[in-house]
Amino acid sequence: MEDKIQNYRTIDTQGKSQIDLILQVYDGALGSLRQAKEKYAAGDNNAGYEMLEKTKKFVTHLYTTLNMEEGGEIAENLAKLYAYIISQICILEATKESSQIDDIITILGELREGWQSIKDSDQAQEVNEKKSPKLVKNEISITG
Repeated sequence: MEDKIQNYRTIDTQGKSQIDLILQVYDGALGSLRQAKEKYAAGDNNAGYEMLEKTKKFVTHLYTTLNMEEGGEIAENLAKLYAYIISQICILEATKESSQIDDIITILGELREGWQSIKDSDQAQEVNEKKSPKLVKNEISITG
């Protein structure tokens, strides 16, 4: 069964851009946080704890895959935010204070929106670049 799951994960990530993969990790973290909140609200502390652990894995992945050399100040700031989120999750696990989950969801949600904006901007730029050569070509043929 584990082989089938691993095969699915491999297929699910093939052909995706780096930004798409980052967004997928954010979605996993946010989904786990929401499930943790539901589990704690239902009184299932063990399941809530498991979901927080899953969230920590997602955020740790984001943290450990930062490119500090190329990312510069932005990567440093993201590293600080990820470290803060991980520490807050540890506090949540100890205190079971599920009201703090919303704060983490807000932070991760805003970070995800930032990555989504980058993706949207890149796609818009690609569309413009694909159109531009045609316009230039047409202008040349009209004047030439």
